[in-house]
Amino acid sequence: FLSVGLSSVKRTKGSYLVPTLQSLFSQSSPEERSSMVVVVLLADSDAIWTINTVTEMKVAFSSELKRGQLVVIHVPLDQYPPLTGLKRNYNDPPDRVTFRSKQNLDYSFLIHYSAGLGQYYLQLEDDVLSAKNFLTTIRRRVEEQNSKRGTWAMLEFSTLGYIGKLYKSAHLPLLARFLFLFYQEMPCDWLMGHFRELMTQREPIIFKPSLFQHMGMFSSFRGTYNKLKDKNFEEGVYNNPSADVYSNMSTYQKNFPKLAWEAGEGFFWGRSPEKGSHLTVVFLTATVVTGILVETGSGGKDLLYSAQVELGQDVVSSKEEKTCKEFRSVGALENGRFEMSEVDKKLRSASWCLRVLVTEAQKDWVIIQK
Repeated sequence: FLSVGLSSVKRTKGSYLVPTLQSLFSQSSPEERSSMVVVVLLADSDAIWTINTVTEMKVAFSSELKRGQLVVIHVPLDQYPPLTGLKRNYNDPPDRVTFRSKQNLDYSFLIHYSAGLGQYYLQLEDDVLSAKNFLTTIRRRVEEQNSKRGTWAMLEFSTLGYIGKLYKSAHLPLLARFLFLFYQEMPCDWLMGHFRELMTQREPIIFKPSLFQHMGMFSSFRGTYNKLKDKNFEEGVYNNPSADVYSNMSTYQKNFPKLAWEAGEGFFWGRSPEKGSHLTVVFLTATVVTGILVETGSGGKDLLYSAQVELGQDVVSSKEEKTCKEFRSVGALENGRFEMSEVDKKLRSASWCLRVLVTEAQKDWVIIQK
């Protein structure tokens, strides 16, 4: 399904390649890892550094290398076009122009190699942290985007530079040639933006929360301090199963019940709930619930004070909504919050519904974050 590409060079300060790869693999389930291949381009001309890095990766990721989930490549420097005497379009010093231009070429080679490895390609750097189950989130976002009218060329899962940019593999040969052709014109993230527009996607498509975070403290260029962080990153991004969501609470503006279920910036905002008011999630298929987290309120306000959390069986339908015939309480909210783990070990059966049922009326409005 997904090829993940990242390029790495020798740094004067710090090394983040191994932690980056550890994060990619550890934040993925076995099923997700079987749908993913990570391609690392060791793009430095220092042969000793390259050999040492390969040795380190063989020790740290022997099983991933054997399974073909990790591929390491290298391109000899004599395969590159000229890297000195280049254009100084933005009056950058020559060494920065060389660094930036070579980086474009590195990504061109990396993207060209990765073109046939999966349906989609994800561009990362060698100093990032990954959110848990990022691949499942990406898969779901791709399915949502493909179901919409119109086309897309690039989906963004981070707001930083060229971290977390997703492409269709069918477009990769074009992108590789584009970066190679204009390698000395401008930085890589600018070129990628132009490529998106040339592929007729006018506006960026950015998903939040971000799935990847920059963790490097020192730049690969000159080893300068780099404090760049993505404020929208959430390491524990959750992936709720597909479901329909209903509520009999009066909704404020466009803060619909569905927004409490979907990972992102939205939330459900309802006016003063009555006793018996509910937010009910109806799964599309019977689901083994392993954990439940309900968070309400924002900044200490709009908390849901009295409610119980229930799981249900046997879906029934009316003109207005679906629900379940029978519900079983698994606990109550405390201070506007409920959390329960290992639910499957306690119930030992699949569920069709999850319901938050208000047990006492309140005048305050209520926000259900997730």
